[in-house]
Amino acid sequence: MGIMQRSTLKRSNDSTRIVITALMGIAFGVCIGISISSAHLSKISLLSGVKNSFDVPMSEIGRSHPFIESSSGTKHIEALGSASLSKINASSNPRGAESLPPGIVVSESDLYLRRLWGDPSEDIKKKPKYLLTFTVGYDQRHNIDAAVKKFSDDFAILLFHYDGRTSEWDQFEWSKNAIHVSARKQTKWWYAKRFLHPDIVSAYEYILIWDEDLGVEHFNGDKYMDLVIKHGLEISQPGIEPNNGLTWEMTKRRGDSEVHTVTNEKPGWCSDPHLPPCAAFVEIMAPAFSREAWRCVWHMLQNDLVHGWGLDFALRRCVAPAHERIGVIDSQWIIHQVIPSLGNQGQSDDGTDPREAVRKRCRTEWAEFQARLSNADKEHLNELKQNGKG
Repeated sequence: MGIMQRSTLKRSNDSTRIVITALMGIAFGVCIGISISSAHLSKISLLSGVKNSFDVPMSEIGRSHPFIESSSGTKHIEALGSASLSKINASSNPRGAESLPPGIVVSESDLYLRRLWGDPSEDIKKKPKYLLTFTVGYDQRHNIDAAVKKFSDDFAILLFHYDGRTSEWDQFEWSKNAIHVSARKQTKWWYAKRFLHPDIVSAYEYILIWDEDLGVEHFNGDKYMDLVIKHGLEISQPGIEPNNGLTWEMTKRRGDSEVHTVTNEKPGWCSDPHLPPCAAFVEIMAPAFSREAWRCVWHMLQNDLVHGWGLDFALRRCVAPAHERIGVIDSQWIIHQVIPSLGNQGQSDDGTDPREAVRKRCRTEWAEFQARLSNADKEHLNELKQNGKG
């Protein structure tokens, strides 16, 4: 009897283990099936509803991109990068862009501020026609504020900060829409060479590159530009009220004229009445350049000669006839306040006055620029002779 009970109990335990094992197998199979289904559904969900990093649904992109096609309700984003492309060698493209289709190449830019949202074509309500730049320190903020207010919204404002202080300028409402570039102890010609490339400022008809120490009580930006255009000036500056800091007769304001392009200098200063400083000449404190003239002048700027001394005598190389296309606007005039603000940023290596160290660098650069220009002329003439064109 005891043996029969033990045999029955053993069969019962074996049956229970079989049932439990079967149930565990079924549960495991169900889990595997759910996992596979979830992965498959996730892939479909990712491909059909994926968004890019700016939260734009692929369904929106697909409307304008033919490479994303539907197949069984699934978008194939991989097609964006794997489409077959024909070999392109567009020699008319800018250097380095020859492998691109010409229609996608954008070789010029602008300084227009744009939104982060909305239709790009609606970003800019009014495109400024001119670009006005100042190289500034915060100490001259009130002077710059007064100057900026003399210009309308036809002028985009760009401030180059040589003292590193930029955010403080937001006390002026106009500064919040201006462009600010900061590099300590740099001159406006250093900035101009690096940030005013002709292809960057090509959207502007004229580029004005002003100092920070100019009085503008008798100046109006719109009237100034009207006269520049009326007289066909490619390079110009406002007349300067005569004072002790004035050097050249050419840039003195004349009270009896609207514009002048020639003058009489000191005896012996002008070998030709059509050459600087009697004509074809403006100073570098407040010049205005047409888009075409600036494209030439920019290429003449030297990377290491940052003060621009000597440039005023060479501007005539960029327009013709220079004695007619370079001039001074007398009826819109300014006052040179002669504040050595950037000069105070200098540093002397031999214990002398830092301002004198800056002036010494200016004189050295002037001589070096003249030497480079003269040598370049000689090299070019020699090349022409060697090629039989001289």
